[in-house]
Amino acid sequence: MKLKNWKELAIGSVVPEAGNADSYNTGSWRTFRPAIIEENCIQCLFCWIYCPDSSIIVEEEKMVGFDYEHCKGCGICADVCPGKKGKKAIEMAEEGK
Repeated sequence: MKLKNWKELAIGSVVPEAGNADSYNTGSWRTFRPAIIEENCIQCLFCWIYCPDSSIIVEEEKMVGFDYEHCKGCGICADVCPGKKGKKAIEMAEEGK
């Protein structure tokens, strides 16, 4: 069996238009979901800056929640959160608990 080189392979994933992530609800992929602990939040908005899915909801320059329709549960928001006095403001919980 002769192997094909990369130029002979069919094109796989194609994104036909840029910026189309808002059109697809991907929250069902999640196994962990972020939850806010408001008393530990210092409103640094690192979560909003680093979220690859634009799933942090900000109103009047304050983080107010998550867009769970698009959040894939990657945990980046929880990882970058400095929190107040070393206590994180975002924790990841197993989906459904």
